[in-house]
Amino acid sequence: MRPQASLLDQFKRQDVMTKIIIINGFVFLFFRISSALMGWSSNGLYPWFALPDDLLRFVTQPWSLLTYSFLHSGFFHLLFNMIWLSFFGRFVLNLFPARRFLSLYLLGGLFAGVVYVVSYNIFPAFLGTSGQLVGASGAVMAVMAFAALYSPYAPIRIFFISLKLWQLAAIMVLWDLIRLPEMNNAGGLLAHLGGAAFGYYYAKNLQRGKDIGLWFDRMIDRLLILWPKRTPKRSKSRRQSTSRTQDSKQQKIDAILDKIGQSGYDSLTKEEKDFLFKSGRD
Repeated sequence: MRPQASLLDQFKRQDVMTKIIIINGFVFLFFRISSALMGWSSNGLYPWFALPDDLLRFVTQPWSLLTYSFLHSGFFHLLFNMIWLSFFGRFVLNLFPARRFLSLYLLGGLFAGVVYVVSYNIFPAFLGTSGQLVGASGAVMAVMAFAALYSPYAPIRIFFISLKLWQLAAIMVLWDLIRLPEMNNAGGLLAHLGGAAFGYYYAKNLQRGKDIGLWFDRMIDRLLILWPKRTPKRSKSRRQSTSRTQDSKQQKIDAILDKIGQSGYDSLTKEEKDFLFKSGRD
């Protein structure tokens, strides 16, 4: 009998979006259990991973610009962020490889965090206030805006309401704008809008042939050198054949993406949509 795969093996087999969701869930459970046992939610460990609005404090914990987006204030905060990530993320993964999704998610969260810190230190409305930012909402909004620009006319249905993807994205952005005067979470809402702006900017530049996340991809590649994968040896002819196949596949993907950029997702044939869906799962 084949031994049951370990949890780590099962984790490795998931796509990048599912891995991000699992990591968010694990971090949430870790801090919840830790806070119950050791009181880390009020002082100690937790604040060192949340993003502070105070610039001087941020300088002492710059890593929080990345870690804040993996913390959540409560179960429903986590749940709805992960639901929206799964919903919008599928549109991105059906069109692009995992590496681009990862860059979009992480860079969207970083940019949203920068918007939060800068806003609290330049806008007079925030003088005399203090707080910290947690949650993946900014990163999720980046994924949402990116997906809406590349698949604007993709049909969706929420309960009994039929919408296009761009309409849902516009409603979510408008909802944040309407709530912006509510100072109890104005900083968080600005982070949401910052994430959405980054996702739109990323997609718009990509349609013009400029990948603004390429530097981030290369940085990740350098980091991954520290943990090289062991791969089975293949003959030279097989490697060359595989390389040619991958190049041909990428050329076809690029041609379809150009068509989406010019005419929208609905302009694709069923065969092209099926090919993108299969490519996104590979």
